[in-house]
Amino acid sequence: MVFKRRLSRSSGNDTLTKEESISEDKMQPLTKTIKKSHAPNQVEENDTVFVRLLKTSGLILKTGQNQNQLAVDQIVFQKKLFQTLRKHPSYPKVIEEFVKGLESYIEDSESFRNCLLSCERLQDEEASMSTSYSKSLIKLLLGIDILQPAIIKTLFEKLPEFLFEKPNSDGISMPRLIISQLKWLDRIVDGQDLTMKIMQLISIAPVPLQQDFVTSLPEILGDAQHADVANELSDLLMENTTPLTVPILDVLSSLRLDTNFLSKIQRLVMGKLSSLRLDDLPVIMKFILHSATATNALEVITELRKKFDLHHFMLPSQFLASQNKLKSKGGASSSGSQESTSKDCIVLLFDVIKSAVRYDKTISEAWIKAIESIASVAEHKIFDMAMLLVIYSTSTHTKKYIERVLRSKIRLGHIEKHLLENTFCVHDMVLKDICPSILSLAQSLFHSQDPSIISFGSLLYTYAFRFFDTYCQQEVVGALVTHICSGNEAEVDAALDVLLELIILNPSAMRLNAVFVKGILDYLENISPRQIRKLFYILSTLAFSKQHETSSHIQDDLYLVVRKQLSSTIFKYKLIGIIGAITMAGIMEGDSSSTSTQGRADLSSDKYTQVTSLLQLVHTCTEQSPRASALYYDEFANLIQEGKLAPKTLEWAGQNIFNDFQDAFVVDLCVVPKGDFPFPVKALYGLEEYNTRDGIAVNLLPLLSWKFAEDSGQMTSQEPGQKLVSALCLAPYFRLLRLCVARQHNGNLEEIDGLLDCPLFLTELEPGERLESMSAKERSFMCSLIFFTLNWFREVMNAFCLQTPPEIKGKLLTRLKDIVGLQEILEKYLAVTPDYVPPLAHFDLETLNGIPHSSSASAKNRKKTKIGGIKRKADGSKVLSPDKLSKEDNTECDPELSGRSHLDKESIEMEGKKSVSLQNYHAFFRELDIEVFSILHCGLVTKVILDTDMHTEATEVMQLGPPELLFLLEDLSHKLENKLTPSSAKRIPFFKNKGSWNVGFSHLHQKSTQEVVHCVVQLLAPMCNHLENIHNYFQCSVAETHVADRQGGKTQESHIMSSCYQKLLQIFHSLFAWSGFFHTGNRNLLYSGLEVLASRLKQIERDHPLDELISQSFNYLQNFHHSIPNFKCGLYLLRLLMVLLEKSTAPAQKKLKIASMAKQFLCRVWPHGEEEKSSGFNDQLHDVLCIYLEHTDSVLKAIEEIAGIGVPELINSPKGASSSTFPSLTRDTFVIFFRVMMAKLEKTVKSLQAGTATDAQQIHEEKLLYWNMAVRDFTILINLIKVFDSRPVLHVCLKYGRLFVEAFLKQCMPLLDFSFRKHRDDVLSLLETFQLDTRLLHHLCGHSKIHQDTRLTKHVPLLKKTLELLVCRVKAMLVLNNCREAFWLGNLKNRDLQGEEILSQNSQRILTAECEDGRTIHISQSMEDDEPEASDEEEQGDESGDSSD
Repeated sequence: MVFKRRLSRSSGNDTLTKEESISEDKMQPLTKTIKKSHAPNQVEENDTVFVRLLKTSGLILKTGQNQNQLAVDQIVFQKKLFQTLRKHPSYPKVIEEFVKGLESYIEDSESFRNCLLSCERLQDEEASMSTSYSKSLIKLLLGIDILQPAIIKTLFEKLPEFLFEKPNSDGISMPRLIISQLKWLDRIVDGQDLTMKIMQLISIAPVPLQQDFVTSLPEILGDAQHADVANELSDLLMENTTPLTVPILDVLSSLRLDTNFLSKIQRLVMGKLSSLRLDDLPVIMKFILHSATATNALEVITELRKKFDLHHFMLPSQFLASQNKLKSKGGASSSGSQESTSKDCIVLLFDVIKSAVRYDKTISEAWIKAIESIASVAEHKIFDMAMLLVIYSTSTHTKKYIERVLRSKIRLGHIEKHLLENTFCVHDMVLKDICPSILSLAQSLFHSQDPSIISFGSLLYTYAFRFFDTYCQQEVVGALVTHICSGNEAEVDAALDVLLELIILNPSAMRLNAVFVKGILDYLENISPRQIRKLFYILSTLAFSKQHETSSHIQDDLYLVVRKQLSSTIFKYKLIGIIGAITMAGIMEGDSSSTSTQGRADLSSDKYTQVTSLLQLVHTCTEQSPRASALYYDEFANLIQEGKLAPKTLEWAGQNIFNDFQDAFVVDLCVVPKGDFPFPVKALYGLEEYNTRDGIAVNLLPLLSWKFAEDSGQMTSQEPGQKLVSALCLAPYFRLLRLCVARQHNGNLEEIDGLLDCPLFLTELEPGERLESMSAKERSFMCSLIFFTLNWFREVMNAFCLQTPPEIKGKLLTRLKDIVGLQEILEKYLAVTPDYVPPLAHFDLETLNGIPHSSSASAKNRKKTKIGGIKRKADGSKVLSPDKLSKEDNTECDPELSGRSHLDKESIEMEGKKSVSLQNYHAFFRELDIEVFSILHCGLVTKVILDTDMHTEATEVMQLGPPELLFLLEDLSHKLENKLTPSSAKRIPFFKNKGSWNVGFSHLHQKSTQEVVHCVVQLLAPMCNHLENIHNYFQCSVAETHVADRQGGKTQESHIMSSCYQKLLQIFHSLFAWSGFFHTGNRNLLYSGLEVLASRLKQIERDHPLDELISQSFNYLQNFHHSIPNFKCGLYLLRLLMVLLEKSTAPAQKKLKIASMAKQFLCRVWPHGEEEKSSGFNDQLHDVLCIYLEHTDSVLKAIEEIAGIGVPELINSPKGASSSTFPSLTRDTFVIFFRVMMAKLEKTVKSLQAGTATDAQQIHEEKLLYWNMAVRDFTILINLIKVFDSRPVLHVCLKYGRLFVEAFLKQCMPLLDFSFRKHRDDVLSLLETFQLDTRLLHHLCGHSKIHQDTRLTKHVPLLKKTLELLVCRVKAMLVLNNCREAFWLGNLKNRDLQGEEILSQNSQRILTAECEDGRTIHISQSMEDDEPEASDEEEQGDESGDSSD
């Protein structure tokens, strides 16, 4: 019988609780088998009104566990029973008798239970299809209005009997079953009474039932009772009943409540966030987000992100697991079911957030704004980063907004690498689901031109690969391959860097995706040599791994590509083969050494054969091309320098290299080359006097003469067997030789030290008077000869700079002087040879983008003609004979690129006699290694001169002179600028090839940034010595400087010393401005650098606080400001001090010192040279003035001093003179001062908060006084346009004048609203002054229209609109202060800047306001063509004063 009843009840699942549904599901299979065998029905037989009326209406009560039977439809039953009761003779008494009969019937628990369970339907199958379930008897009776109150009363009287009883054996809970009868009633007769009864019941029920009763409230009560229930629930919430917090908030989310009430609950819940459990967070977050409105969403989200810390709810084991994931992805978690539950709760929490931001635009935008408003790095949380990614994936309309916020924060450095890494680590399960959106964001960031933004996109790809599954990893690799094949330089670089990192982090996962990477081999033509090197490194790493023999197909493809490219006759493709082969050889050697048990010495014979065969193949394929050979030597040298060659391979290479170099480039000194050379051969630059016949020399000029003879048509036939070499290979081959020797002999170069001091076979290089008589070809030959000589000396410096003997140090100083002297000679030749293109020093295609030019004009006027191989050989870069010249040499240079080397003839005539800067030719000089700068340690070096018997004959003191010091400092400065400059400052223009930025810095980029910084920190002490020496030089020569000025200029020596001064400060600034110092791992480098500076003043003990070191360093550098020789040095000193101040925790004390120093520079009389007249000086003046106004304690006073004292002095001074107080203020520089002062004034007032009426009276008075000062400064500045009316000045006035008026509207007008009554005179005075300013702005608009200057008129509409708003705003202020009736109109005439009337303009309206004291405020509003043109306001003492205007 029980089973039959359950089968019937299972259809009415909406009236049953969860326990009932589970019980029915378990019993359903049995009911199907027992349904036909139950006992006959037993009908309840008694003659009570209750039973009789039910039977009359169509419902039969059953006894025991049998279901009550309903013979008619449920609605028919309710209607019959209602009519029977109403028509009963004893109505309404019959209702009481009916209820008593019910109470008597349900005293039996089985009968009561039957009444609560659904009835059995006796209708046929077709009739029963109209309703899918049957209600219980109690539910049917509650649907009758006249019975409902009494039935509810009976249920609540009966319910307490079951509160503390355990559920029945079938799992049914009677209290839950009773409450379920009240759900979803069509109508509630007395909702207030029902609410009171339920709340009373909740107060006495046990906790599990309390939670069920609370969550049932929305399904029981109607909308009219929502407010009452919410008040009751809020009282429960305030009682800190934690078990009911979640059910109550869940219910409040479903009720229709007042926003103020929800805000109150929000604040209450916010205070409880830290005391809640993790599994409660989804419901709480749902309530907070659901209750936020458009007006308070930003405030709610801001407070939520401040108080909500997800780490607080996570288990310690999860943090441990996160750390394990950071070290090695894929380790199994050991925290058990608790951690699994926690992760599920976090995923559910983010699902709630996703739902909120997807369907509520207000929430998503408020969340982004809250994150956008975070100002400091420390305030950013993991949750913030996760939310940006989640919103980006969920809310499509905010994607551009999020990208904009991310770009801004990346540029400011607010989002650090570890923050993003921890975000992926902690929320990997959440972020894995939005992987496509993350990759889409990374792809969008990759399209930026800012390297810092591209770097952030790289991190997104990296962490997605590390923390996500195999499918996402495949998507990441596919996206990176797409970037590499895009052809965009920055994208390709970044994508390859990511792949390189992934190869190191997770090589096994990368091997699974190797087939995608291999596809890039089809797009090698579109990527640069540096990128080709990275690509072959990636592919070779994947291919040559012994652990994975299945990658042999990648090896085959690599060999195929390399052989194909090496055999090409076009240099562009041969380059790919050279770089690819050398990279492969390095990986093969490295893999063998890493897997060998006995190290590199046990390189297998097979591997040794493969490596040497590959290197021999490259050597053979490059023999006929000097440029290809030079590239091969450089790549091979890099391979040896990285230590990737095994000793056996190194020995094989070293023997061949040494012999070939000696045969090709070294000859006996006693045998002077003979032949038909263009110039007499002479041995020059020898450092030893050789008295024996053992001396050697570098055979440079004869090698270069082959080229000259070939171009002149004087080339003789070559003897068989004689090997021709090119001077182009001299420097690269020597670098390969010295690295090979150093690697074989642990850095000892005694075997080749003769090359340091040996002479070169050259000719007399000093041009003298013969320069004018030389032909263009001869001058080009001399230029090439000097370039080759300089590059030889540079490589010699690189080779021997780390050798310790004093004799070698002395020789290096001599070579350094030789370099400086040769550069001076080279400049003379280049000045008269403007169309000359030097021989290459770096041998990849990127070098061709660095074609030199002597001015910007020459770059624009180059011919677009094409050059063949014959013209190219005039550079001296090719020295092969005609019979050896291959087709490759004629086609190796891209004609389009080669065409850039020619300058326009007109440009040559104009610029040929100008001085030439060798900085434009930096790409044609061999790179100096960072170790060369150890020469800066040399103060005085004693060089020992020996006689023939090796006895000391004499001693010579060597010293690093100013020209040599300047040469080293310039090179070091360029290196630091390239390596340490922040990414945002290195943005490359769209049409400029990025490769030119890194040409000449390839060795530098082989070192990490930390290594470079460490090297420079080691050089700080000697550089401080040089800085102090230069400081003393200028201190001692102050009087001499004045004499020199009277004589007409600086001496050459003081100019060099000044340049050294500037470069030293520039190097210091580049070093301490490095952003890497903020990372914890680099703090020791910062401490070391600061200790060097601080110890110059007094002895510093170790472990000093950082602030003290910064303070001592600041004081040390500050002392140099007295000897600053020029304005540019002063700017670099200020920037250096500002960089130190940024690292201090208490910068306020030093800010005034910087402001004082900047003011001294502005007030100092500087010597007037050419640099002071250039545009560069204007930029420097702009920067110094900005620094002064940013660091001064009162910007308004500083502006008033300059505009009120300095400018009048300038106006009264004769033409060409300057202000006596500010000598840097001249008529030429006035526009700079004016622009900076207007900008800083607008920025200052914009940062002032408007305040509120509730602020203290003293605060109102201070702000009113501040605005009076600001308006006074604005008045002084704005009236200067009457004297200085040039277009740049007027443009600044229009631009910043509008911004100042806007700031006045937003910041000052609210202050005037509640200050007008108490400070009427002050407010009227302020408006009177400001009215004159706005009127002048209106006149300026008219002036711009008259002169039809488009640069000025584009600002007029916005300015007039702002002035219009000002009129309305002043009127609103008058209305607020009960002066509305005093507002009236009048006429006002238009005038130009000089006060002349503009007759073509229409009349204007004057709005005048009378105040209680008889004073008036006139507000003018210009009208033209029925549209307002301008608006301003005026306060006058009498009306007659207005008629003239």
